[in-house]
Amino acid sequence: MADIDPARRLKGQNAPVPLPDNVALLLQGGGALGSFQAGVYERLDDLKIEVDWVAGISIGAVNAAIIAGNPPERRMERLHRFWDLVSGGMPNFWIPENDHIREAAHLAAAGAVAMFGVPGFFRPHIIPPQFMPEGSPEATSLYNVGMLEATLNELIDWKLLNEGPVRLSVGAVDVQSGDFVYFDTRGRDGEFGANTKIDARHIMASGALPPGFPAIKIGRRYYWDGGIVSNTPLAHVLDHASGDTLAFQVDLFPAEGPLPKELTDVYSRQKDIQYSSRTRQVTDQYLRMRREHKMVRDALRTLPPEMQDHPKIKAVCETLRDEAVNIVHLIYRSRNWESGARDFEFSRATMLDHWQQGRDAVDGVMCKGDILAQNILNGESAAFDLDRHDHLTEKSI
Repeated sequence: MADIDPARRLKGQNAPVPLPDNVALLLQGGGALGSFQAGVYERLDDLKIEVDWVAGISIGAVNAAIIAGNPPERRMERLHRFWDLVSGGMPNFWIPENDHIREAAHLAAAGAVAMFGVPGFFRPHIIPPQFMPEGSPEATSLYNVGMLEATLNELIDWKLLNEGPVRLSVGAVDVQSGDFVYFDTRGRDGEFGANTKIDARHIMASGALPPGFPAIKIGRRYYWDGGIVSNTPLAHVLDHASGDTLAFQVDLFPAEGPLPKELTDVYSRQKDIQYSSRTRQVTDQYLRMRREHKMVRDALRTLPPEMQDHPKIKAVCETLRDEAVNIVHLIYRSRNWESGARDFEFSRATMLDHWQQGRDAVDGVMCKGDILAQNILNGESAAFDLDRHDHLTEKSI
């Protein structure tokens, strides 16, 4: 590996790869699959990869808030506490390594969640929605999420979250306007974040997926789950990042998958495509834009000096971005026994399995870390996909 150029202000000498100005952790929505994200963060923490910015949607917003709202030495303890709590509603018993038995247990656990809810998270309304006052949260949802507010307040230091060193961004959708908004602790004046202190309501708004959960009121507006519009915060981070950036994009729904063989497979595959397509689209669009900027920049350098000083040429140059961005996709791969219900199957055994897969995904990237490190050192931009069997593929500009 080449020596680190001090002029590039790379940091993290104890990390397995050199770290640029910004290290971002991007967390999708995916319900129970969020324990995969916790495993990813735990392994990054083990490797001394310091995260400067966490951005999340839905369950990703919950994990992101726990990370940003706690000092480094307490983050893992708080993540473990949250996931132990929400996975504690069913007995944790040994299950044979048989796909048919595991699938039956998986579906039974998901059915129990649908009927009884999740500890510290949500529970079903006692009275059916059609018998509740029109326009009330009980009339417009299936579950009560009051427990989640108490859980978040217990696990998160909101002052540290809003004023601490780790930037937090969480996405939600305005129910009435349909606009996608971000609550951001580093928002510019006039945007959410600069004039609004993030609290439990903002995190709950990001995860208020209808019709299960009610819209969350903040000020005079009501918000639903950001995954309705986009299940990844990647575009927000790329649009607002300044300086070279290394982004770990945690994908809970793989874009690629097998052809469905039965109806349950169709439901599962449809959900994967719906919630993963935006991530691939944003990545491809961004890298294409960077290629175009590089072409324009190279063309402008061929102009005579007197033309390069022209105000219109300078104005064009100011719109061109030359920061290096490397996007590492850490992709959750469904087990053979998992169905389309995997995002609301909160059993302890499955949670621990997802957690370990998150750790393994990071190790799969770091075993090929020399490719990533060279890109960072050379100031290049690329996207890396962790494919099956720990094969790292690269899309670069």
